[in-house]
Amino acid sequence: MADQVFRNTADTVVPFWLRAFPALAQSRDAAWQKASMAAKTMRLPAQSLVFRQGDECTHYLFLLEGCLRVYRVSRKGREIVLYRVGGGQTCAVTAAMLLSGQRYPAEAVAERDSHLVLLPAKEFRHALDQSQTFRQFVNQRYAERISELIVLLEEVAFGHVDTRLAQWLLTNCDDNQIIQASHRELATELGTAREVVSRQLKDFEHKGWVNLGRRSIQISDQTGLTHLVMRRR
Repeated sequence: MADQVFRNTADTVVPFWLRAFPALAQSRDAAWQKASMAAKTMRLPAQSLVFRQGDECTHYLFLLEGCLRVYRVSRKGREIVLYRVGGGQTCAVTAAMLLSGQRYPAEAVAERDSHLVLLPAKEFRHALDQSQTFRQFVNQRYAERISELIVLLEEVAFGHVDTRLAQWLLTNCDDNQIIQASHRELATELGTAREVVSRQLKDFEHKGWVNLGRRSIQISDQTGLTHLVMRRR
């Protein structure tokens, strides 16, 4: 796929992977078109490490398919999920590190088999400087992610764990009202301790809202969880 190209509406030959990013695919900007030809595609199996906290950032990351989880690990070993990158999205941390010259403050892992595109740092910086199209694209994606992180910060700093947990369960259950996750994984999602999640889930079970199994949670009273969320808004 890395070697395939197509013609955009401007009748310009561009890399095939840009179909996933229409704003860039249709650009007539020569600086961006040149930079895009230097990008390389990569496939990673699920659970592969994408980058590690403390590593040097050498590429701007686009994701064509799959899902990446970007998370931070504290000195005590606790984790919090900062955000996820889905197909057709980019990784804001790579942009921030390339702009600042700093090392990764977080880690990323492929949650599913994933198809990535890596734009080298040199081409990223040149395109950012010379291409208005690419600069607007990067700035918009970065601003969107920062807005999400501010919401996460507000939830962690000011939100009630019981409300956040109830909301997460309602949002992430399947059609059968089941969530396949361990208490530790839920704690990572919410940025809290496993013991806090376990205690809260036991309280939900006592109230008849959920049934707890091994690595699974069955919602038995969706109305109860919904009322809890609505009361705190």
